[in-house]
Amino acid sequence: MAVTTNRETWEFHAHPLMANGHLQTVLGIQWPRRYSHDPGTSHFVPVSDGDQIVLHENASATLDKSLPIVLMIHGLGGCHMSTYMRRMVEHLIVRGYRSFRMDMRGCGAGDVVAQRPTHCGRWQDVLAAMNHIAELYPDCDTQIVGFSMGGTLVLNMLAEMGSMPVGNLQRSLIISPPIDLANVERSFRKGMGRRYDKFFVKLLWKQNVQRWQLHPEAAPSEIPRPPRRLRELDEIVTAPTGGFRSAADYYEQSSPGPKLSTISQPATIFTSEDDPVVPVDSLLESSVSDSTEVITTSHGGHLGFLSGQNGDPDFRWLDWRILDWLGESNQLSDAEESRQADCVSVSR
Repeated sequence: MAVTTNRETWEFHAHPLMANGHLQTVLGIQWPRRYSHDPGTSHFVPVSDGDQIVLHENASATLDKSLPIVLMIHGLGGCHMSTYMRRMVEHLIVRGYRSFRMDMRGCGAGDVVAQRPTHCGRWQDVLAAMNHIAELYPDCDTQIVGFSMGGTLVLNMLAEMGSMPVGNLQRSLIISPPIDLANVERSFRKGMGRRYDKFFVKLLWKQNVQRWQLHPEAAPSEIPRPPRRLRELDEIVTAPTGGFRSAADYYEQSSPGPKLSTISQPATIFTSEDDPVVPVDSLLESSVSDSTEVITTSHGGHLGFLSGQNGDPDFRWLDWRILDWLGESNQLSDAEESRQADCVSVSR
């Protein structure tokens, strides 16, 4: 069973007009706001099978190469321009971080350079991103923030890598991740889940058609009719292009739930109990390692977390908790330096 903790600063109180998980989810994405966005520097990173992913680097005008680094990975159907990614870039630059936003294969700038689609099992792409960042800034610790499917990729990577170095990874924050892909797909068959199913299928099918137009050599000889359900799309596209026997085989091999107990590097998983996209029961029923912290809130939806009065500068509660979590690394580093200094003093 997952051990859940409720940090005092992580107790979320939903806006009284947005206490519903569906409202939190939809308004969290669509709430209007203008962004002053710097596209930053693009890095095209080769991955194991000849495809590429794209990293977008942003930092302040300083030439200081010792800035702490944050790698952010978007969710299903998103990209580096997703609203939560753009908001966080603004926060990070002001606070002295260097940020990298990863475009998965076929997403954002990745649609031009990848012939194969992304999926939840492509954890090697995150490893490639981390190694590339470490080559650029070998002396800088890096923290990962993975959103939804991006978090699933991170969890799979951590499970597969064990204690082996992952670039200069210090620790990871995983927000609202799918833990059991088959359970997510089952939840899309009933009630409001059908609307999310329809939304994602339409979005992902458009991405696939665009990719086939850009890379006709990778397109099927005959374009199939548009799928109506996510499972159908996974059966006709995700499974065959990803080397899986079927959608069921893809779900089984790429679900991180059974692997959470093997993670040995520091990770925090954060999710909401009323998430209408990713059922929380899969996480709560999983065994996790001692290095993995699980935090849940009663409300918040899927990547929503729009709060009422909470003492933060605005109602985007999740943004400020991410910043709190990132700031803890400085405290951990200071504590480690103090411990080492004490050890030197004692040894003299």
